[in-house]
Amino acid sequence: MHKESQMMSFGYTPEWSEGSVKPPIFQTSTFVFKTAEEGKRFFEVAYGKSELNAKEEIGLIYSRINNPNMQILEERLAVLEDSESAAAFESGMSAISTTMLSYLKPGDILIYGNPVYGGTHHFITHFLKDIGVKILPFSSKTKAKEIITKLETSEYSGNVKMIYFESPANPTNSLFDLDELKKLKDEISVKSSNEIMLVMDNTYLGPLWQKPLDFGVDIVCYSATKFLNGHSDVIAGCAMGSEQVIRPIKTLRTFLGSMIAPYTAWLLTRSLETLHLRMAKQGENAEKVVNYLISHKSVKTVSFPGIETMGKKQNKIFKRQCLGSGAMISFEVFGGEKEAFKFLNNLKLIKLAVSLGSNESLAQHPHSMTHADVPDDIKEKIGINQGLIRLSVGIENAEDIISDLNNAFKEI
Repeated sequence: MHKESQMMSFGYTPEWSEGSVKPPIFQTSTFVFKTAEEGKRFFEVAYGKSELNAKEEIGLIYSRINNPNMQILEERLAVLEDSESAAAFESGMSAISTTMLSYLKPGDILIYGNPVYGGTHHFITHFLKDIGVKILPFSSKTKAKEIITKLETSEYSGNVKMIYFESPANPTNSLFDLDELKKLKDEISVKSSNEIMLVMDNTYLGPLWQKPLDFGVDIVCYSATKFLNGHSDVIAGCAMGSEQVIRPIKTLRTFLGSMIAPYTAWLLTRSLETLHLRMAKQGENAEKVVNYLISHKSVKTVSFPGIETMGKKQNKIFKRQCLGSGAMISFEVFGGEKEAFKFLNNLKLIKLAVSLGSNESLAQHPHSMTHADVPDDIKEKIGINQGLIRLSVGIENAEDIISDLNNAFKEI
């Protein structure tokens, strides 16, 4: 079946729950074992003391370890991503931080793409750096040779364990070349005889518009709060990949306690049923909004995957690895913070709020809001200037969205 059909029932059988069409919420902390021997076996598998036998399934133990709502959600997420396994978390940041902590220790090197979401940037440049992880930033314009040269200096002695990035990057919409990053990973691995995880945040385009695993990415992370949920009523995250690479992440999740709660998992499972419809409508609306913005006299630049002004290199990458442009638009108004704020303050239909990917349109000012913690000199260098506005396009009527933008532009 097609994925939009599988989102209705995959991983759940009504006979398990009194014939309920939808999975009920398993709001319980613990589960009863049929026998002590069964409980012993479940723990052997859960703690890695033994492997599952053929046709054997992990039993329910405790909701910090497993829960039916979490398992149904994870199976559907894996279907969407074409992955072997998925791990669901209580937030996007818990998915990202748990993934990083599963593979990084003091002395290791993390190569990370700039820009990234402000919370991710803070975790990398403060927490990871403070515990002794060496960090090496790069941009979509950085050549592999430059990274290799820096790794040969004494400052970056140690093992590269992870390359982490977002594509498109938040909030500039710049694309990273997945083929080039896979080559970089392989080159470093050969030189150091060291296993490296290539990890990508795919929140902006989601599983419908981009398939990172097809290009050699090892782990795909999401803030499931965004498009995957799409209703601004859930905070959640997830990571997908092979059984082998997700297993350590799930193990650490058990002991950090960062698993998704039953009710949250149930809500997110509900949202996946309309994912294809929502994202298709958002994508259609975004294209109409972009066409409007490109020709507006108050707009200095527009950043949106696939449009001509992104440049030849970016468009070459887009055609090779993207299935759609998404619904995230960044545009710069002439002037600076004053003009951007005046524009934002005069929006009526579009909500002035952070977050993205929801069914309502949202706009915010990255320089002073989501990326406030990023040093100003770095923000200017990577294109997060004071006139930049990030717009997440929703499912409203496109004419109404454009009318709202037009009225706000009149004020500046």
